[in-house]
Amino acid sequence: MAVNMRLAGRTEPWMRWVVAAIFGLTVVLVWELAVRALNVPQVILPPPSAIWSSLIAKGAILRGDFVQTILKGALTGWLLGAAAAILTAVAIDRSPFLQRGLLPIGNFVAALPIVGIAPILVMWFGFDWQSKAAVVVVMVFFPILVNMMAGLAATDALQRDQMATWSAGYWQALWKLRLPAALPFLFNGLKITTTLALIGAIVAEFFGSPTQGMGFRISTSVGQLDLPLVWAEILVAAIAGTLFYGIVSLIERRATFWHPSQRS
Repeated sequence: MAVNMRLAGRTEPWMRWVVAAIFGLTVVLVWELAVRALNVPQVILPPPSAIWSSLIAKGAILRGDFVQTILKGALTGWLLGAAAAILTAVAIDRSPFLQRGLLPIGNFVAALPIVGIAPILVMWFGFDWQSKAAVVVVMVFFPILVNMMAGLAATDALQRDQMATWSAGYWQALWKLRLPAALPFLFNGLKITTTLALIGAIVAEFFGSPTQGMGFRISTSVGQLDLPLVWAEILVAAIAGTLFYGIVSLIERRATFWHPSQRS
């Protein structure tokens, strides 16, 4: 009886996708009908059909902006920031002196507002994608660092003592025990920072950019009252962020299949 109740309450994965698709299409349809029925100006809120037309007509521009902002700025900065955070976490774990010195600095850097550091980094690294990647590095570094350090501390004393009885050194225990235990924490930080990376790259382009990029296009299109193109850029950014998060989640599922959170 209890087994039948559990099976009845279980939702198939494809059903969740169908429900989400129906809900999304309903929202788009209501949006379209409401805007047209109320004669809302496009400079206030364009209908989805106008956004779709802009997406198709200006596909080449959107592709160039995607490459400039997402692939070059956000992805490069995210990878560099993640690598730096992981290496720093291992160094802090290895040295209590670095833990006392680097953590307060990292906390201070994490508290800096992006609108304050973005213009400075643009002046340092130039107006191209390198400065946007630098902004992303600053934004993603501390969240990944904190999660990685929490993961390295996740093993209990009994596990560490057992490694010591096997004459395992620090690096052997790190590779065989502590890094696998830290993976769920690390991926939590990586998933959180996927959206931070996109936000950082787009906002940084408001403070200086070549004539390409999502932030640049949104800023100039607002000035030209081309709101359908603005919404098309937002749509591309939202889809890219969702795919970015989904790819990291898929890698997490493959890498941490043994963890209770990944068991169906």
